[in-house]
Amino acid sequence: MNNSDFFQKFQTMAEDVQKKVLETVRQSPAKDIEQNIRGLMHQGFQKLDLVTRQEFDIQMQVLGKTRSKLEELERKVTELETRVLK
Repeated sequence: MNNSDFFQKFQTMAEDVQKKVLETVRQSPAKDIEQNIRGLMHQGFQKLDLVTRQEFDIQMQVLGKTRSKLEELERKVTELETRVLK
């Protein structure tokens, strides 16, 4: 048997093993376990009070604007207090 025949047989055997392993995994309960875990995680996340990244970013913008307005109002109050006390 020459090197070419040996490598061809080895490649064929490796492909057969790979096919058998893939078929075994497809038929195993591991796939069902994965689906069940995904379902449980999905239910768990639904029970949590989570927001999307987009909603979070929007609220951060609103908070930034509110903070700016508050700082402006505080500045105006300080200015008015200074006028009244003079």
